[in-house]
Amino acid sequence: MNINKLIDHTYLKAFGTKKDIDKLLQEAKEHNFKSVCVNPTHVKYCSEQLQGTEVLTCTVIGFPLGANTVETKVFETLNAISNGADEIDMVINIGKFKDKDYDYIEKEINQVCKAAMGKTVKVIVEICYLDDEEIKKVSEIVGKTEAKFIKTSTGFGTSGATKKAVKIMKDNVNGKEVKAAGGVRTKEDLDAMVNAGATRIGTSNGVSLMNDEEGTGY
Repeated sequence: MNINKLIDHTYLKAFGTKKDIDKLLQEAKEHNFKSVCVNPTHVKYCSEQLQGTEVLTCTVIGFPLGANTVETKVFETLNAISNGADEIDMVINIGKFKDKDYDYIEKEINQVCKAAMGKTVKVIVEICYLDDEEIKKVSEIVGKTEAKFIKTSTGFGTSGATKKAVKIMKDNVNGKEVKAAGGVRTKEDLDAMVNAGATRIGTSNGVSLMNDEEGTGY
């Protein structure tokens, strides 16, 4: 298995500088990762720097809380696509989901998918705030939308991906794919997530994983 193509090589820290992004880009090119995942302010630069490579530019929407209005998430998505984003990782409105306003969640996902104009959308549901039944329910909702992936975590919550959650997602998301993000620090972690059903890994430990070393990041 070529694990490099499972990895969204991620840098989402608030204090990231051009030097940090340049390092991320160089590593992504060197290892031919699936994508770099960056905050929206870096999308245009990353897209330009990755021209002529296989590495995609991924960004985050409604990040990290998910509490933006739908209209704001739509604008963010349109702006990201116009700046060259290839993939969109959006955070659902977790409070609305906890309120059982399931129509709202389905509609906001589809509105972002429409704004993404055919680009891959991954839906972050922040599993650390959900119990198993809620993870099952939100997976079923995502399974009814135009999104391509469900994603476990932002990396800014209280914990990241778990094998149990990934399996629940895979079993209930109507054939869509699962991205495990947060806490994947070793090759064993990665293998466990893949065995549970993940087909994409969001991590800042991509280089460590390629070198079969233990990472220290998100």
